[in-house]
Amino acid sequence: MSLSQIRTVLWTLVAVAALGATGLYVYTTIARPAQAVALGQGDYQLVTASGEPFSHDSLLGKPSMLFFGFTHCPEVCPTSLAEMAAWYETLGEDAKDLNAFFISVDPERDTAEVIGDYVNWTGRVTGVTGSIEEVAKAARAWGVYYEKVPIEGEDYTMDHTASVFLVNAEGEFEGTIAYRESADTAVAKLRRLLAS
Repeated sequence: MSLSQIRTVLWTLVAVAALGATGLYVYTTIARPAQAVALGQGDYQLVTASGEPFSHDSLLGKPSMLFFGFTHCPEVCPTSLAEMAAWYETLGEDAKDLNAFFISVDPERDTAEVIGDYVNWTGRVTGVTGSIEEVAKAARAWGVYYEKVPIEGEDYTMDHTASVFLVNAEGEFEGTIAYRESADTAVAKLRRLLAS
């Protein structure tokens, strides 16, 4: 093989290597899908019934249950609150570090005072509300659906996601408890959350 042929082979190998490196760069920086934002991450500024600020940072340090509802709800919200209270009772002392938050999707009617009165009987659930815009941000962050639905007269009700979100002490989404899920399954999920 002549010297010119060797040069041709070497330059061909260099060109192939360069094309491979370019292809790898395109795949890793352009073609690969961007990482999805984790559920619950977002910038929202709400307020608890006692006037304390509530944001994603409020979920750090202890595991939490998170529910989105409204105080005029005829069935799903009072049922879910009752189930949350029952789970606390079943878990007993094991639930001493478990937080629970009820976030209103109807901030026009659910002032801090109204939502505080609504959840007060549970003894464990903290009511949370905020401006229409900030509640919308929180709902988007958690992937929560809600919509105002007109009913008779000039009144309205709210359609909304009915699951209880489970959040670990790092503020990360761990799963859900579905509406009317069996008590045994719900408590087992909470025990796993508390152990995580």
